[in-house]
Amino acid sequence: MRSRLFLALLHLMLPAVALIPGVSLAQQPTPVIEIVGLGKGTEVLSRPWQFHVGDDVRWSTPDVDDGTGHDGWESLVPDKPWGSQGHYAYTGFGWYRQHLHITPAIGGNSTLQLIVPRVGDACEVYWNGALIGRYGTFPPHPSWPAVHTPSPFNLNGSLDGVLSIRVWQGPLGSSGSGFVGGLQEAPILGDSESISHYIGSWNYGFLTATLFDDALNILYFLVGLDGIIFWLRHRGENLLLWFSIFAIAPTIWTSTYLLRLPVSSQTVEFVLQPLWQLRNVALWFLLIDLLNLRKRPMLLRWAKILAVVSLTSALLDGFLTYVPASALSRQSGMWLDVLFTAIIEPSDLYLLVLVFFGFRQKLDPVRLLIGISASLSQLLAVVIATAQQGQRYTHWTIGPRLASPIFHIGPAYFTLQMIFDLLVFFSVLYAIYCYVRDQQSRKAILEQELASARELQEVLIPEKPPTLPGFSVSSAYHPALDVGGDFFQIIPLDPKAPGSTLVVLGDVSGKGLRAAMAVSLIVGAVRTLAESTSSPAEILAGLSRRLHGRLQGGFTTCLALRLDPGGLCTIASAGHPAPFLNDKEIEIDGALPLGIDPDFKYGEKQIQIVPGDRCALYTDGLLEARSPDGEIFSFERLQELFATAPDAARASEAAVSFGQEDDITVLTLTRTGDV
Repeated sequence: MRSRLFLALLHLMLPAVALIPGVSLAQQPTPVIEIVGLGKGTEVLSRPWQFHVGDDVRWSTPDVDDGTGHDGWESLVPDKPWGSQGHYAYTGFGWYRQHLHITPAIGGNSTLQLIVPRVGDACEVYWNGALIGRYGTFPPHPSWPAVHTPSPFNLNGSLDGVLSIRVWQGPLGSSGSGFVGGLQEAPILGDSESISHYIGSWNYGFLTATLFDDALNILYFLVGLDGIIFWLRHRGENLLLWFSIFAIAPTIWTSTYLLRLPVSSQTVEFVLQPLWQLRNVALWFLLIDLLNLRKRPMLLRWAKILAVVSLTSALLDGFLTYVPASALSRQSGMWLDVLFTAIIEPSDLYLLVLVFFGFRQKLDPVRLLIGISASLSQLLAVVIATAQQGQRYTHWTIGPRLASPIFHIGPAYFTLQMIFDLLVFFSVLYAIYCYVRDQQSRKAILEQELASARELQEVLIPEKPPTLPGFSVSSAYHPALDVGGDFFQIIPLDPKAPGSTLVVLGDVSGKGLRAAMAVSLIVGAVRTLAESTSSPAEILAGLSRRLHGRLQGGFTTCLALRLDPGGLCTIASAGHPAPFLNDKEIEIDGALPLGIDPDFKYGEKQIQIVPGDRCALYTDGLLEARSPDGEIFSFERLQELFATAPDAARASEAAVSFGQEDDITVLTLTRTGDV
């Protein structure tokens, strides 16, 4: 197939004709492109097209005089935007026309199609005045796909005529270049089979060119997804949540391009602004954790304030793409864009403040790399974005030059921003790995400590209470956590008080490992004191002296009972709930908990327990059990419970099923009458 320009000599003669007096270039006839043998391949319509700014649907018809110099018509090449051909920063409508004379190939495919590879922003295609296809939509509701993919338009009817392309370029933002608008790549004409092959080749080329980006996107998404799953299992690890946002946010906006999703350019711009800023904010909070800056509340407070301000500005900036021209003038929209950008870009530099304070500490090499790469990445992004503001007025080229590729490996092109971002991602990923590994190691050590504490507590609080002559004993212990702060001991007082038994039950403030360690101290002290005295009051006083200043601001409540042969019971209390005798609470004078005043003197009270009586001791976890609705177990329920003479297991289960919040211990002593 071959193509040649009809009346090509005319172009060679134009300079000479222009010199002839009385002859005007406006009188030039429009050149006709003759295409011979079309039907077995494609033809690139790369010859100059007639062009006119403005809009008039009559310009789609064949009989319009579109000669160069006549009524505003001129000649433009189709592989450059009109902004670089004398119409800098022009927005609105423009028309392209080309006169064709097509001679089909013998035996070729008679179905001809046209492709417009790249155009900005929306267009309609006409053949001899008839609309044959469109890309996007025009005002008053302009819209066009975010990613331009070649779509074929059928040329029906005559093979001679005028091909017209009506183009609309949308308003330019504050960072928009003036070199935009119209055709940016020459249209392609061919038979349907050849056009189909061209589209297949285009798709293959797109796939190979974006293969590296696709792989990165998949990696970012999978790593971010793993982070979310891990965070859902460990809600306290907010570091994992911020890392997931940092990793997944870029995959959302790049997937629009890489997967060629059928969404409008306005939607992408709206989503891109807040997503980009959310990624930056996530990086701030990542650095706060990785650089150990949470101990500086002022930095954390400002990070939260700037996060709200910058994310709100980014969201409003994205909304500008949806504001109709009737509600907001082009100039006002541009200045609002400048305003929001002036808020967002300085906010992004807060990352440098975090890195500065982080570097004032002793950091390992990985965290140093994170700080350096994050600083360079953020600083470069701000410089590029700032340099692009108003570039069609300043004509600065530093922004495009910094954003351009610096090298490539096969089809993968690398920019400085991409290199810095990759460095940030992989260094953060490695730091997160080290963090999780250390956390798992600490967790294993803690679990081992808890296991040791549980073993210790099993020794201190046996599952089966010892035999007590003359009494039937039942006990139940339900810690709120793995280990708790409740305790009880039953200690024979022979030979100090032959036949007597010391019963001690108490509650250390708090829960967990610290309370359990305090319990081990108390039980050891009780057994030591029981060797030197049988008085419950003296035992409590001795415990208070030993615990003073050793509970780190906490306290311990405790009951001490001495059971003598014949059923006489001597009771001393250190701020502990009074025990029940049958269905009545035993009246005991109030006293300070252990460890508060080392010189406090505790009093004693004696009662007689006769055969059939049941004495029940408990910790406040039984009384303070709380239902899901927030209702407390209460003293009234406790009194009703003990009136039924339950054993320790039934009494404790009643509180656990109601809603346990604290350690629960119950000990019952029932006088059997045996001697």
